[in-house]
Amino acid sequence: MEDWLMEEQLVGAEMIAENELRVGVIEKFIQELPDKVLRFGVRVLLALVVFLAGMQAIKLVRKIVRRSLRRGNADEGVIRFLDSLLKVVLYILLVFLIASGFGLDATSVVALVGSAGVAIGLAVQGSLSNFAGGVLLLLLKPFKIDDYIKDSNGNEGTVQEVQLFYTRLITPDHHVVIVPNGTLANANILNMSTLEDRRMDIVVGISYDADIRTAREVLLKVLNDDPDVLKDKERLVFVDELADSGVILRVRCFSRNDTYWSTKWRLTEHVKYALDEAGISIPFPQMDVHIQTGAQKQ
Repeated sequence: MEDWLMEEQLVGAEMIAENELRVGVIEKFIQELPDKVLRFGVRVLLALVVFLAGMQAIKLVRKIVRRSLRRGNADEGVIRFLDSLLKVVLYILLVFLIASGFGLDATSVVALVGSAGVAIGLAVQGSLSNFAGGVLLLLLKPFKIDDYIKDSNGNEGTVQEVQLFYTRLITPDHHVVIVPNGTLANANILNMSTLEDRRMDIVVGISYDADIRTAREVLLKVLNDDPDVLKDKERLVFVDELADSGVILRVRCFSRNDTYWSTKWRLTEHVKYALDEAGISIPFPQMDVHIQTGAQKQ
């Protein structure tokens, strides 16, 4: 009986000690909570200050690098590409710096990323392909900023920017086309701005009753009178096709790249005026319908 009482007393004492220990831990946590919250808040505030200061420092570094590259007469596409790359790298370093302030071991993170490199590579292989394509575009330079290009996939426009993974094109109707660098690097590219001059062809149809020699003289005069048609390049007017409704003439000349479209639109209008003044008609599709009556059939 005495042994049982002693055991009960021991169990009760242990329970009381455990309860007191728990109460002590909770009280200690509650007492330390304001201090921990304050320290965490200070860390967050410092991290925010570091991030804002880092943003300004990154902008300053990028500005200095861009200015240095422009002084070195670097291509504008290379400047923008390196600027994008530098921006990404510096922001990654800034995030690691802030994370280390919260006790994160950057070495462990790098080791973890390295061990997961295969999985990451498979997940972002499309992005890596686009990045490699951007590097190839900058090294091989099939085009530069402000060039008008067209690829084999039907994308065309004026090159606005070559970024890390994509190239931005502005179409003539002022739309933005985003083309992956990997796709663009593997496509056939037609660069219409490489040469200083560009050839234009204007197709004109005249009736079979019109005199071809007179039409040729009229059209050549239009080319000779236009100030933007290059006089040191060939200017031709020749029969291109004998079509169903008329004779198809092709007017061929050259102009500077920067005046190509304005010259073509103006010449097309002046060709119509000149042919009208010369009395040469431009044919249009016609159809003759013959109706037979029942008596004629018999």
